[in-house]
Amino acid sequence: MEIIKPGTYIDFMRLSRPVITATLVLTLLGVGSLFFPGPNYGIDFAGGTEIQVAFGGAVDTAELRGLLEELGHQGADVVRVEEKDHEFMIRVREVSAVPDDQQGRIRDAITGALGDDVVRDVRFSPGGDKITLRLARDVDQSALRAAVEGHGANVRSIEPLVGSEDVRLEVFLVGIADELVASLRERLGERGPADPERVEWVGPKAGKQLRDAAAKSLIYVIAFIMVYVALRFDLRFAPGGVVAMFHDAIITLGIYVLVQKEVNLTTVAAVLTVLGYSINDTIVVYDRIRENMGRYKDKSLREIINLSTSQTLSRTVITSGTTLLSILAFFIWGTPVIKDISFALFVGIIIGTYSSIYVASPITEWMDRRFFSKPARARA
Repeated sequence: MEIIKPGTYIDFMRLSRPVITATLVLTLLGVGSLFFPGPNYGIDFAGGTEIQVAFGGAVDTAELRGLLEELGHQGADVVRVEEKDHEFMIRVREVSAVPDDQQGRIRDAITGALGDDVVRDVRFSPGGDKITLRLARDVDQSALRAAVEGHGANVRSIEPLVGSEDVRLEVFLVGIADELVASLRERLGERGPADPERVEWVGPKAGKQLRDAAAKSLIYVIAFIMVYVALRFDLRFAPGGVVAMFHDAIITLGIYVLVQKEVNLTTVAAVLTVLGYSINDTIVVYDRIRENMGRYKDKSLREIINLSTSQTLSRTVITSGTTLLSILAFFIWGTPVIKDISFALFVGIIIGTYSSIYVASPITEWMDRRFFSKPARARA
């Protein structure tokens, strides 16, 4: 199927300078957007609590989001579990963490109430919703509960931990999930939620580690693809492919940040997908350029790039067009999470298609003219 008539020749390189200038401006804006207004990190990166809960009656996502905002949970994410009736995944930005100063007061209160000779160790879970005690002997649990609740922490239950020579107790605190479920029951009545089926949290430290891992994954992908392109073709092609991918990632993230969509692990997956799509499109153009370099030895690389890009233009339009149509369907009819990843893919594929023509190829031509042409070798 040929959308572009065979034999068509378009002088793409004629517009390379103004397009690259515009590309530099967009890239700088993308980098700047990462600092101002800055990414709107989701729970994966900023930390938060995720609750899976079933409701007693019909509730929709819009009503739940409104109730969560009224309860003070701004930016909460609500996703319906499609396989089950009235069941939802609720993600809020708060974690049930007890601050360090409060932990210190609770630890001192426990030691004072039970005695230095009894309390051997007091540890708080990273999420702050559990205290593990190692004791010399059994103690009065009511005194322990009073010591903990006297400093602002509500105790849900105290359970013995078996399988140890010492006496071990686990004090489970009322966390964000418990407070949230109780508030929703009060607001919804009979339609309110049952006890959570699953509660997970991501602390701020874990979120920072995930952010660092996501950034490293993008850097590793770009580095390994540069090595692949250098081995697959030759060194003059690699910088163009790498700069094009960096350009695609920065502009896609920049637009994502400017519209203040939530940046999370799903966004990273979308950007990695865009990088894969972009380098695939670039490789197709590069492969045709390499074929034509052997076929038309009398032509300059600039002319070969125009010819090769024109020859692959029909394939580019068909591939990008059909991909964008399918992504558009997800964006229109998908759930909020699907819409976010579809938005990133939609923007990234448009940027990636354009960069294969107006970023990767012009840089390859500049590399050839600067370092690999006969005059360049003579100067060297």
